[in-house]
Amino acid sequence: MVKAQVKIQQTAFMLIAITLFFVLAGLFFLSMKMNSLKNSATDLEEKNAVLLLTKLADSPEFSCGESYGTQKTSCVDFAKLMILKEEISNYSRFWGVSDIQILKIYPENFEECTSLNYPNCGKIILFPENSGSGTYLSTFVSLCGRASLSGVAYDKCEIAKLMVSYNDK
Repeated sequence: MVKAQVKIQQTAFMLIAITLFFVLAGLFFLSMKMNSLKNSATDLEEKNAVLLLTKLADSPEFSCGESYGTQKTSCVDFAKLMILKEEISNYSRFWGVSDIQILKIYPENFEECTSLNYPNCGKIILFPENSGSGTYLSTFVSLCGRASLSGVAYDKCEIAKLMVSYNDK
């Protein structure tokens, strides 16, 4: 009788051990799958940001269009950006990125653009509340606007860097 009880206890302990093994193996598998899912989401966010970056300069909200003579690619209208900066609350979720910035490359000027210092500034931040968060991707564009010299108006284009930030959490 005692031998039978010991066998039953051994079987019960073995069943508990096997169950714990499968539970731990399942948890390990789930954690690996969740990590893979998180990496896939980050990769997807990055791909979306890259695709947006390639299309953004030629979008109607940014592009010069034919404002400066002929149709230009990768040309961003400085005046449109300043208007967009004032009305950005309407576009907060339109592009699906956390931040968009435009930086003049030359002449180097890190002063943020406002209606008071336009066009003598070098940095436009469209989502200032999110500035500096996430991972930035960038491309070079022409930043064009109207300028005057000795009372004569002319088209002035400068090299700028268009930067898009996505959340990589």
